[in-house]
Amino acid sequence: MGWKEAAEPVLTRMPAVQRPQKHVPFKRKLAWTAGILVLYFFLTNIALLGLESGEATDLFGEFRAVLAGEHGSLMQVGIGPIVTASIVMQLLGGANLLGLDTNDPRDQVLYQGLQKLLVIVMTALTALPMVFAGGFLPPVPSLTLGGFTFDQTQVQVLMFLQIFLGGVLILYMDEVVSKWGIGSGIGLFIIAGVSQRLVTGFIQPATGGVFYDWYLIITQQVEIGSLVAGDGIYTLLLEEGHIIALITTVLIFAIVVYAESVRVEIPLSHARVKGARGRFPVKLIYASVLPVILVRALQANIQFIGQILHSQWAGMPEVLGVYDAQGQPVSGFFYYTAPIYSPDDWMWWTGEVTQQAWMVMIRVSVDLTFMVIGGAIFAIFWVETTNMGPDATARQIQNSGMQIPGFRQNVSVVEKVMQRYIPQVTVIGGALVGLLAVWANMLGTVGGVEGTGLLLAVSITYKLYEEIAEEQMMEMHPMMRQMFGKE
Repeated sequence: MGWKEAAEPVLTRMPAVQRPQKHVPFKRKLAWTAGILVLYFFLTNIALLGLESGEATDLFGEFRAVLAGEHGSLMQVGIGPIVTASIVMQLLGGANLLGLDTNDPRDQVLYQGLQKLLVIVMTALTALPMVFAGGFLPPVPSLTLGGFTFDQTQVQVLMFLQIFLGGVLILYMDEVVSKWGIGSGIGLFIIAGVSQRLVTGFIQPATGGVFYDWYLIITQQVEIGSLVAGDGIYTLLLEEGHIIALITTVLIFAIVVYAESVRVEIPLSHARVKGARGRFPVKLIYASVLPVILVRALQANIQFIGQILHSQWAGMPEVLGVYDAQGQPVSGFFYYTAPIYSPDDWMWWTGEVTQQAWMVMIRVSVDLTFMVIGGAIFAIFWVETTNMGPDATARQIQNSGMQIPGFRQNVSVVEKVMQRYIPQVTVIGGALVGLLAVWANMLGTVGGVEGTGLLLAVSITYKLYEEIAEEQMMEMHPMMRQMFGKE
């Protein structure tokens, strides 16, 4: 008996959100999406019961824009376990170690059940070291609830259960949006977190918002002459003035929107209905920017392991990593594999960086290589596991009754035509997105949302706009639902 037969009783009984049996009206989809978004913000504002206030260290601090969630709340782990499980599943699927055919309905159920089980396991494995390993989420010495007094160990168990519950909730919230709402829950949560930080970065006085700082400069409450004197031009461009961050943010918006519109359109015609024509678009960012989440999540997990080793292994070799008083790597493997988060991480001539120039350049090179090559590799995995590859696309075209004019109506012929475009565009798009993410991080963005977070927010919002337009079109013309396979 193979592993599929042994695991089938468990995987097929995993709790799941039931799919709608009939078409869900657009307004109801919008209501479900808005309701989950409100619930998400509500859960991010529920603090962990038993957490020592003001003492916690956010292990995913620099990755929050990508992994969503909120530090110190029920959404502590964010979408991290979901993304990590996706990485494992894509690697196993890419190496064909699972032996699952995603075109087989039975194997689809097993695949989804296995991924869900893996998310639950990853949630537990992520929450355990956060609570029990070295003061990342320090508990109060004791806690009294309803006449019962919990000691410190029991408080830690209580905190673990809260984080685990939050991780499971975000899994099923994502499933509700995917089946009953518009878009995906993961994308919705990323947009919510990034948008919140962008708005804060623009207007909040306490943290130095762009508009507020320029208001101080224009009203001469801050002398611009003092900012440009000597080395102050750096302060004007990157700190009080936010000029570079503002330009980078606007450019990323423009580049992603433009790249989403660049495509190769393959003409199609219906084999039996004369005059029925269409086009199959192969976009420049064919795999979307979502595979970049996988690359950043892999880097986040590497840094997470480094933080755990640093806190638990007093004699950790310097070749692995040396950490400063703030718990940040300053040399060794974990320093060189840490992403560039802001201009302060690599502009050594400003005096903000304590490392030597050659160390900084190695870190920049590793980050750039990791994102460009990793973006291309995960884009390929993403295309294959989501049935967007040449073979799956050829079958979809064949099943819809369409064909490419001038070619025989044969799946293998259509696949050969798709092979000319999809693999190359997938690699180029994945590498381009990785390059843009590193570039945005190096120059900085408004609100410090990180380049990857900004890329994701813009691309997901663009796709959400397209999905809303498609839903509205199908609502006005019910026959269109059959063409899009929504009926």
